[in-house]
Amino acid sequence: MIAVVRRVPVGRVTTYGTVARLAGKPRAARAVGNIMAEARFPGLPYHRVIAANGLLGGYGGNIGLKRALLIAEGLTVGRTRVRNFANIQWPDRTSQPRRQKGTKKK
Repeated sequence: MIAVVRRVPVGRVTTYGTVARLAGKPRAARAVGNIMAEARFPGLPYHRVIAANGLLGGYGGNIGLKRALLIAEGLTVGRTRVRNFANIQWPDRTSQPRRQKGTKKK
C-alpha cells in the first residue's frame, strides 16, 4: 500500500479504493484509510489520497492542511471536495481496461 501511495504524482489524486486495488486487495479501501490515518512515513504523499466521490476525507483531523497541500500542487479544491476530480485522478481511468462482471483476472 505504501509503495502505491508513493507513486501518486504531484498534481494528481487517487482514491482509497484505487490504492487498495493496486496493492492487490480490491475490497480493502476502508483498511487503506485506517492504515493511512495511523501511518507516519515521512515524505509520503498521503494528501493525494481522497475518497471516491472527490471528497477530501480525513487527514489526521487537519483537513485544512490537506486542502492547502493539494492547492500548492496546483489542484482546484473547494471546502471539502477536489474539483475536476475525473481529470486529475491517477492512474487515468480511461487508460485502464475494465473487466466485465463475472470475469476473472488472468
